[in-house]
Amino acid sequence: MADEVLVKVDHVSKKFCRDLKRSLWYGVQDIMSEVTAQKYEHELREDEFWSVNDISFELRRGECLGLIGPNGAGKSTLLKILNGLIKPDKGRIELRGRIGALIELSAGFNAILTGRENIYSRGAVLGFTKEEIDKKLDAIIDFSELEDFIDTPVVNYSSGMKVRLGFAVAAQMEPDVLLLDEVLAVGDVGFRAKCFNSIYKMMENAAVILVSHSMPQINRVCSDILVMNHGQPVFQGKDVPRGIDKFYTYFEKGDEGLVMGNGKAVINQIELESNGKKEINSIKYLDELILHINFTVDASIDKCCLNVVILNQELQNIVQCNSLFHDFEIPNLKQEIRVKLSLGEISLNPAIYSISVGINSISSHNTVGDVLYKNYSVKKFKVVGDFFGYAPMQLPGKWEILC
Repeated sequence: MADEVLVKVDHVSKKFCRDLKRSLWYGVQDIMSEVTAQKYEHELREDEFWSVNDISFELRRGECLGLIGPNGAGKSTLLKILNGLIKPDKGRIELRGRIGALIELSAGFNAILTGRENIYSRGAVLGFTKEEIDKKLDAIIDFSELEDFIDTPVVNYSSGMKVRLGFAVAAQMEPDVLLLDEVLAVGDVGFRAKCFNSIYKMMENAAVILVSHSMPQINRVCSDILVMNHGQPVFQGKDVPRGIDKFYTYFEKGDEGLVMGNGKAVINQIELESNGKKEINSIKYLDELILHINFTVDASIDKCCLNVVILNQELQNIVQCNSLFHDFEIPNLKQEIRVKLSLGEISLNPAIYSISVGINSISSHNTVGDVLYKNYSVKKFKVVGDFFGYAPMQLPGKWEILC
């Protein structure tokens, strides 16, 4: 059934203790309380904390839940609870069908066994018979692209090779519930594309839970989102872009970017202007943005070029403007140089962006020379307005209805 609920998590909580000796003693107490049918359900004891606190959600066949949050938010703990590796202290979990999990790169692998032997071992754990694994063996090896190393002990595999093998087994075994924890961060771009296509196919008959710090990955495959912080749910629902926006609010405060170069140039000041107002830190969507960049260059440099890049919250280059590309020559005035750069209407979606500024010398062949100065985040600004989605830029498309 397409709308069948495969994962039901009802007010699940899990606590841990920071002190090892005290944790062992608490464990003895909990075991004794269960033996005597008096389960310990008090609030936190000394040195205890909630790693997961009151999490509830349902996931149906055909849905993919993106589980995101800062480091230490409790995402991996929740996945381990779902996979049965640890038991919750409170709440109830219902899982239907076969469970496939890639929670850690080496989880479920025996290092001294070969890749082929580990396929049979992992398949057996998932509940498949040897005959069923025999039928899928060629497809698993083909998907992993490890034909030349399938009979090599896994201890000699790289992290990327382990991911390939683990994901291939999980995907080709066609689980009803698939749990993925940061495993796609290691694979190369070609294999990641193959994995995404595989996830799309599995979502037709499975429920997928994906933990990742890569928001493009989350936005690409997830139909639902759950944002966690300090073990608690802070946002959940089907509005994936707003969940991602909530995730980014935890990283709005940051240090200035890394400065590099040979020291023969320095930025003295950079100001933003919009609608005639200077020294602003935010602009409205589709407003004009003007940059005022004041800098000085060492007297030994005859002329230079400016490179301005706008980066998104993933620190990925979104747009770039280079003075040399536009045949705009900047001579060294032997004093402070003041440049005004008009970027026109900004069609960036509402979010926080960083401006990277680089100053390079110009060689005798009129090409970019030495890096005199570069700051990867010399200035931050915010685009405000209605939230349109996670894609960083809106294209100025022309819409028509043709009869």
